[in-house]
Amino acid sequence: MLATLANPHRIRVVAALVHGRNYVSQLARDLGISRALLQVHLRKLETAGLVSAHLEISEDGKAMKFYEVNRFDVQLTPDTVAAAARTLPPPEQDGPDAPNDPDASEAPDSEKGSRG
Repeated sequence: MLATLANPHRIRVVAALVHGRNYVSQLARDLGISRALLQVHLRKLETAGLVSAHLEISEDGKAMKFYEVNRFDVQLTPDTVAAAARTLPPPEQDGPDAPNDPDASEAPDSEKGSRG
């Protein structure tokens, strides 16, 4: 869960959804990021159990995917940090040049070179 929230985009998504659910297009506009990049981050948040999605049909017949924050409570203690540390790869795999989250800020291939 902490790794998922380590990305600033994902923190902004959760913060934007705190006051209520929202659909992808509006959320992307509110956050100033492309829908494709937002979808990447929403999938990661959903996989971590931090948000849920619900598909609804609008009055004009369009399918709209709404996201909302799931309730969560994280208690961070030295013991939980130690438990998380045991899940890290060996040091030789996460040296100073290794990225923390290689796909954290990259847009999908279809988005590279544009600002959506």
